[in-house]
This record gives sequence, C-alpha cells and structure tokens, in this order.
Amino acid sequence: MVLKIINATEARSGTNILIEDEPYTIKKIDISKTGKHGHSKVRAEASGILSGNKKVFVVPGHERFEVPMIDKRKAQVLSMGDKVSVMDLENFETIEIDCPQDIKSELQENSNVEYWDIEGKKIIKRKL
Repeated sequence: MVLKIINATEARSGTNILIEDEPYTIKKIDISKTGKHGHSKVRAEASGILSGNKKVFVVPGHERFEVPMIDKRKAQVLSMGDKVSVMDLENFETIEIDCPQDIKSELQENSNVEYWDIEGKKIIKRKL
C-alpha cells in the first residue's frame, strides 16, 4: 500500500521512494532551475533498502514518485539458519526473515532486533 505520492522536486535526502516497485532511499539529490522554455530537472542517487543496489537517475521535476509505507517493528530471534526465525513482540507472530550477513554475525538466539515491513517484504535492519 502506497502511503502518498510526491513530485520529484519535493524529494530530499533520506526520502524513501519506489522505483520499478523496489524501495530506495535517496542519498543525494540535485535540482536544476527551469529554463526559459524548459522544466526543472532532478538528478538523484539512491540506494536500495532491500538489495543495497545503487541507482542514479535524471527525471523531470514534475515526475511523481510513490512513497512506500514502512512499518518498523521489534522482534525476538528464535532460531538462525539460512533465514532468521523471529517472533514479533507486539502480536507474537512467528516469521522467517532474510538478514544481511553483517547483521547476522551480531545476532544470537533470544536477542532483540528491529525489522522493517516494506510493502509486504520484510528485512532485519539492526540489533537492539
């Protein structure tokens, strides 16, 4: 579910947007002024929240971006394997989540983590 839609000129560093149905965070943004007959241009560098991919793109200033709804939740680690099994601390639901290797090395059973639910895709972001 998309929370809102913004124009490209309204985006700032740290804004989360959807590009080709993948969530990205804008790291750097440059907005050019309009010309006599032209439109403003927006050049942005963004990194993928789930994948970590870097993307650089140029769009017209009136281009519209969807802002994804990100639900930040806390959970307790139950077991670790290829995926990490966690229990949500609010509704006690047990779920299997992918975890980046750098965070996975810090985790152990019964530790608390913060995970993000982005448009139905879940990822562990940090240890609490």
